Amino acid sequence: MFDTHAHLCAPEFSADLNSVLERARGAGVARIVAVGETLEDGRRNLELAAAFPSFVAPACGLFPTNLDLGEADSVVDFIRAHSGEWVAVGEVGLDYWKVKGEEDREVQRQILQRFVSLALELDLPLNVHSRSAGHHTIDFLLRHGAKRVQMHAFDGKASRALVGVEAGFYFSVPPSVVRSVQKQKLVRRLPLSCLLLETDSPVLGAEPGHRNEPANLVIALQAVASLKGETEARVAEAIYENTLRLYGERLISAPRDVA
Repeated sequence: MFDTHAHLCAPEFSADLNSVLERARGAGVARIVAVGETLEDGRRNLELAAAFPSFVAPACGLFPTNLDLGEADSVVDFIRAHSGEWVAVGEVGLDYWKVKGEEDREVQRQILQRFVSLALELDLPLNVHSRSAGHHTIDFLLRHGAKRVQMHAFDGKASRALVGVEAGFYFSVPPSVVRSVQKQKLVRRLPLSCLLLETDSPVLGAEPGHRNEPANLVIALQAVASLKGETEARVAEAIYENTLRLYGERLISAPRDVA
């Protein structure tokens, strides 16, 4: 199993990250994509990848509620300067839950366009946030030619997600699927061939208000298997193949023991 979206640099993990990673390995997690929301997160993710080179795979992005174009340019420059070290550009995207004004949303779109162009330039997957902006984000990505896309914790309608599926986008499922009717509908409607697993640690766990961690990826796997009426082994095999198609050998082929 590959946790394709987790915030390992979050302060919730500052006191016991080693134990968190050991539990993840014990639960069957092969590698974790550590996403970032700020430039500082990107730096920290590189440090974590150096400390745990066989287990932590770094990504870098800018959370879409950050509307600073200068900051976005700094993150783009930083990603480009370390282009051979990332497995993805993210977390990036649109957020219409918190950002309401049209002028601010336009800034979001300008920033996302820069990251789409960068991902195409570097041939990296986009790890995409789209809270309350699901179909807007998919439409935007299609208009701007995005190719390798992971829609993380998609909260929109399955009918809109299917538009992304037709374009080759992938949709990652967190442990919160066990308590989310919307995500259960999504998993039932979408083909297994487009699904990935994530935890979004330290949030989106099976129990609201409790710290989530990568070891809980197995909860998402079990839920997907149940919703699809498939064995866990079959679902794990299919999602492994999906992860390989999106991320390639840069993620999959790393040694699988914690350094």
